[in-house]
Amino acid sequence: MSIGALELLRYLNASDIVDVLAVSCLIYYLLSLLSGTRAANLLKGIGLVLGAKVLSQILRLDSLECLINVFATLGVAALVIIFQPELRRALEHLGRGDLLSVRVPQDEVIDLVMSLEAALTRMAATRTGALIVIEQRTGLRDYCETGVTLGAQISQRLLLTIFHQRTPLHDGAVIISRDRIEAAGCVLPLSQSTDQGLELGTRHRAALGITEISDAVALVVSEETGKISWAVGGRLHKGLSTAQLRSRLAQLSGIPESALPSREAAASPLGKVVSHPIVDKMEKAEG
Repeated sequence: MSIGALELLRYLNASDIVDVLAVSCLIYYLLSLLSGTRAANLLKGIGLVLGAKVLSQILRLDSLECLINVFATLGVAALVIIFQPELRRALEHLGRGDLLSVRVPQDEVIDLVMSLEAALTRMAATRTGALIVIEQRTGLRDYCETGVTLGAQISQRLLLTIFHQRTPLHDGAVIISRDRIEAAGCVLPLSQSTDQGLELGTRHRAALGITEISDAVALVVSEETGKISWAVGGRLHKGLSTAQLRSRLAQLSGIPESALPSREAAASPLGKVVSHPIVDKMEKAEG
């Protein structure tokens, strides 16, 4: 550490340290809100403009600096309009106290894994087409806004109801964030890959598409074959068995597979068609 830095540290007090930490946390929080959205690219553009302004000052490019200053003055009002959805989300998160993420207890994670496994197995047995996207580090808020916001607890019954053929949301994707179903009926980008995407159906191409541009995991149930596929990193793994599905869900959730209850001990056996009032009513209407 240089002598100048040591001299600077002598003038720092506790309030200065708290001030720096508060600003750092605020910047980190704002960046996390923008991560995975179209606004993140806009933020990069703003950074380039600021860099050009600094460079124009160093090189004494007066005309360029004047033009950037005019752009900056008009841009402040434009940024408020452009970032309005992100600003709204930030205020909502602060109001709910979601500034810091809360770790989900293991027993709740186990319930979520069992609900997903049971729902996917039931839909595979009945050849009900489904597309479920599990958000990871990259935010998927832009795609949640293309569907219907739910913010509901994950349950087998809700997933079965959403993807039933007589419901208006069954053709879209369900997006899961942390321990909640954020939205249903969402529209996802289709894969443009010529290696494996062209011969696939729309659901599988959408699963590939979202995993090509994010670190999300997508689960697909084929309406034609009833097979379950797992998409991650732009690659599709077809025909998962029940054991493979359970193993991957446990690994994704960060819990040991041994912590999951056996299929025989589960309240809703995976091999059976579980009774569900809404679905049963729809199936009777179809008959």
